Amino acid sequence: MGKNSFNNLPSLPMLPAMKSICLAKTIVSRLTLVCILLLQLTTSIPAADSATTAAGPSARVTLFDSGKEGYPRYRIPAVIVAPNNDVLAFAEGRVAGGGFTGDIDIVVKRSTDSGKTWGPVQKIADDGPHTFGYPTPVVERQTKTLWLLFTRSRGDDLEKDIVTGTSKERTRVFVMSSKDSGHTWSAPRDISATTRKPEWTWYGLGSGIGLQLQSGRLAIPAYHNVEGTREFSSHIIYSDDRGESWHLGGDVGGQTGECQIAERRDGSLYINTRNQSGQNWSFRPFGTNAPPVGPQYNQRLTAVSTDAGKSWGKVTTDPQLYEGICQGFVYSWPTDKPEDKPLWMFSNPASPKRRDLTIRISHDEGRTWPAARLIQEGASEYSCLTRLPDGQLGCLYERWEDKNIRIFWVRVPLPWLLAGGK
Repeated sequence: MGKNSFNNLPSLPMLPAMKSICLAKTIVSRLTLVCILLLQLTTSIPAADSATTAAGPSARVTLFDSGKEGYPRYRIPAVIVAPNNDVLAFAEGRVAGGGFTGDIDIVVKRSTDSGKTWGPVQKIADDGPHTFGYPTPVVERQTKTLWLLFTRSRGDDLEKDIVTGTSKERTRVFVMSSKDSGHTWSAPRDISATTRKPEWTWYGLGSGIGLQLQSGRLAIPAYHNVEGTREFSSHIIYSDDRGESWHLGGDVGGQTGECQIAERRDGSLYINTRNQSGQNWSFRPFGTNAPPVGPQYNQRLTAVSTDAGKSWGKVTTDPQLYEGICQGFVYSWPTDKPEDKPLWMFSNPASPKRRDLTIRISHDEGRTWPAARLIQEGASEYSCLTRLPDGQLGCLYERWEDKNIRIFWVRVPLPWLLAGGK
C-alpha cells in the first residue's frame, strides 16, 4: 500500500465521537513526528559527557629538528622518565649519512616539567667517525641508576655489508650508566662478549626502552642477523645484578626483528616485533625493490616467555596490529593500584606505507586491541611512549616533512586516549 493509498478510500459520515478520535490521532501523529525529529537530532550529536569532550593531544613540538643544533639528521627516538622525574628524550645525532652507519652520536634533551618545555641538545656518547646507535635506556629502581645501552659499528661499514658479513667489523653492544638522572655518565663499556654470538652480523637494540621486571631483572629488547642467511631474530639481553653484568637471552626466531617487551601480571614476558618476513626484498639488491604487501608481511609478530626471556613460545601474527615493516612500540601503563585493570598501549604507523601513527589500547595485556586513536596523519615512522610525572602520556615519534625526517613530541591526555573508538 502506497503512502497516499488512504486518499482513495470512500468517505463516511463523521459522528461526534469520531471527530474526537480523529483529533486525538492528529495530535498523536504530530507528537510522533516531533519525537522522530528529536531522535534524529540527538543521535547525530554525541552526548556532551566527560569522555567525548576530553581535550586532545597538545600541539606537537619539533623536539629534534634535522639540520639544527649541530646535526643534519636525527633518528631513532627513545623517551624515559629519570629517577628524579625529569623526562629524557634520546636520539641518534647523525653527522654524516642518512643510514644506520656513519658518524653517529647519541644525544639527549631534558624536560623538568613533564615535557611541557625542553632544554637544548646534549651529546652524551661519541666515537669519532664511527657509529653509536639504537639508544635504549632503562631505570634500575632500587639504586636509582639510569642505564643506557647502545650499539657500535664502524662508520665506514655499510648496513648491507654488516648484514651480509662482508664488513670490516660486526656490530657490538655497549653500556654506560648515570647516578644523577643523566646529568653525568660513566664511560662506555663494551659488553659484547656476553651479549652476542660470534655468527651474528647485524645487531640492533629496541628500538625504544628497556624494562625492569617484577623480579628485579633488567631486560633490553634486541635483534640480530645470522651470517650467511637472511634470517633475523629478536632476543633480549638481561642483568640480574642491577646492571653490573649483562647476559644473552633466548632467540625468538620466526623472522622477528626490532622489538619491544612488556611484562604481564602473571610474570610472563610478551614481545611484540617487526615482521621481517618481507624485509629480504631490501637485499635483492639492497634497497632497489618495492616491499611486498600481504597479511604475511603486514601483521606484527608476537611471542611469550614464561622464564623471563631465556626461551620463547611459538611466534604468531597479530592480525589486529597492521604495519608497513616498521618499528612499533608496546607499553604497559603503570597502574596506581593492584586492582586497576591492565592498560597497555601500542604505537606504530598503522598502514603498509609507514603512515598514520596510531596508538591502540588493550585491557587484557596485549591479547586484544579494541580501541585506537590517530596521533599523526600522514607520513610517520618510529615512536616511543612513556607515562609522564603529571599523569599524561608522552609520545615521541618520527615524521618525514619537507624532504627530511624530524622527531616530534606530543603530550596525550589519558581520558582522550581511552575515549577512542575502533
